[in-house]
Amino acid sequence: MGRAMTGQARTEAGMTAAERQSLIAALHAAADAARVATLRHFRAEGLEADTKETDRFDPVTVADRAAERAMTGVLARMRPQDAILGEEYGLTPGTSGLTWVLDPIDGTRGYLSGTPTWGVLVGVSDAGGPILGAIDQPYIGERFVGGLGLAEMTGPQGPRALRCRPTRPLAEAILFTTYPELGTAEEDAAFRAVSSRARLTRYGTDCYAYALVASGQIDLVIEAGLQPYDVQAPIAVVTAAGGVVTDWQGGAAHRGGRIIAAANAAIHAEALALLKG
Repeated sequence: MGRAMTGQARTEAGMTAAERQSLIAALHAAADAARVATLRHFRAEGLEADTKETDRFDPVTVADRAAERAMTGVLARMRPQDAILGEEYGLTPGTSGLTWVLDPIDGTRGYLSGTPTWGVLVGVSDAGGPILGAIDQPYIGERFVGGLGLAEMTGPQGPRALRCRPTRPLAEAILFTTYPELGTAEEDAAFRAVSSRARLTRYGTDCYAYALVASGQIDLVIEAGLQPYDVQAPIAVVTAAGGVVTDWQGGAAHRGGRIIAAANAAIHAEALALLKG
């Protein structure tokens, strides 16, 4: 995480107000475009999914592909100098040193099931990690934005600032992860070591769990097997709200893998000690 924070500070220090506003405007425009594309197919009769893998169901739908195309089209017009890394269409090189990292539907299984817990992830990173990100839930109209001086959400109840929960012991904490089976037997055992001491453990909300950390509703998210496009926007949002996001060794998390997102440094340290064993 130290490298990501250093990269954020360096980029912001050398960024003009116009550049900052350009990035923020493009972020919202990309998220807006993905809202239209994803809502067109959400809860639609006959929506089908392909699977990316042969040994487990890893779905992708027409909505995933349409949303990513819509976002890349917006960014190509508004920020043609930047690179783009998307889950569905890979890397488009750029010249600016900045990369947009896109997950058009984080939580496609939830999307297929009709639950409103999937989200659109839009992040901007430099060489050190994320500097700006958005977690957007189109169906309920919530958008969580963090970075470049922003830590805010908009939704049905209007705009408000994002702020993580204050310090509390793990015994009073709420912990989230997406799947009951975290990954390998070793990863699952490490997660259970934390879960067994938390007050409450909940499952299945994908990127929305990170939004709950940033908005002060829960204390921890612990996951494994993630990709850069799964984590870079959430890292920007959670850290802007005062939280801590690292890998399970306490290092930079923006490349994915094993991730812990915590509301504050104290509960991060308590949970990390258990994950390390």
